[in-house]
Amino acid sequence: MFDSVRALIDEHREVQIELSDPAVHADPARAKRVNRRYAELSRIVAAHDAWVAASDDLVAARDLAREDDAFAEEVPALEERLADTQERLRRLLIPRDPDDARDVIMEIKQGEGGAESALFAADLLRMYLQYAASKGWKTELLERNESDLGGFKDVQVAIKGSSSDPAQGVWAHLKYEGGVHRVQRVPATESQGRIHTSTTGVLVFPEVDEPEEIHIDQNDLKIDVFRSSGPGGQSVNTTDSAVRITHLPTGIVVSMQNEKSQLQNREAGMRVLRARLLAKQQEERDAAASDARRSQIRGMDRSERIRTYNFPENRIADHRTGYKAYNLDQVMDGALEPIIASCIAADEEERLAALGSGGN
Repeated sequence: MFDSVRALIDEHREVQIELSDPAVHADPARAKRVNRRYAELSRIVAAHDAWVAASDDLVAARDLAREDDAFAEEVPALEERLADTQERLRRLLIPRDPDDARDVIMEIKQGEGGAESALFAADLLRMYLQYAASKGWKTELLERNESDLGGFKDVQVAIKGSSSDPAQGVWAHLKYEGGVHRVQRVPATESQGRIHTSTTGVLVFPEVDEPEEIHIDQNDLKIDVFRSSGPGGQSVNTTDSAVRITHLPTGIVVSMQNEKSQLQNREAGMRVLRARLLAKQQEERDAAASDARRSQIRGMDRSERIRTYNFPENRIADHRTGYKAYNLDQVMDGALEPIIASCIAADEEERLAALGSGGN
């Protein structure tokens, strides 16, 4: 696997030269792509340098140990250091998801459980907003369809990162959140104190960097405008500012009414449409790939139950990785990092296994 490092080191040098070209920075989209690649390659180069240094130190210690026993005592620690640097480099050489550096659009939808499901959708939104804040990410509420009791039948939020390093990307972390989230608790509407089980769906789409990246023929769009409404169907606007966009070739429908301006709602709708079209392209790409290349941690089956939130036991459990902890109260306040780290680790193990078995 390490045979590929030399080519990556050469590419890192070339990308570094490219970044010094003013023409690159005159094109924001190109500059973003080049910076992302440079950040990714820089991590590999640093890991390679650490591995080489550890290897050299171990060789030197073994040579000196033949003449001085004091150096022999250092050998075990240096062997452990070499193994650690080798493992880090090996993991960095795993082919990375090309979308890891992208921002995301997340949609949280009411599932089974009626009003309780909608209330939990609001709790999940708060959890993700708190997590985003802890990462220094920016969030933008694109659309919300409130329920009568203050929850959400459907809510969409854009989450934007600040790092060019793909490993720190929003998609790199939140792509594992798509699926069915199950909650077990006593609903606020339950007078008998009985525990109910409800579900809420989460969809996560990588956001398109530039509109031109996904070509959309305007003739393929059917755009309807209508009057926006609030909980219970009550009218909240006196003008036809809400927008429904239908992409005829795929049947994808996006509705937006969060803004008072029809233009703003249309722009937000097009952002979501582009993200969904990009996700559709990915699904088709993954379907054409070999089984070894598909991640079971981040499957595209949006009906899959991925996690259970058990409030009476203060327990959180991820059904894909086996992660379990009894700090649900902290998780609901945004402490998602250990759960997501377990998903990243499991995904890396799958990719390593695929490489070891000769998968591409």
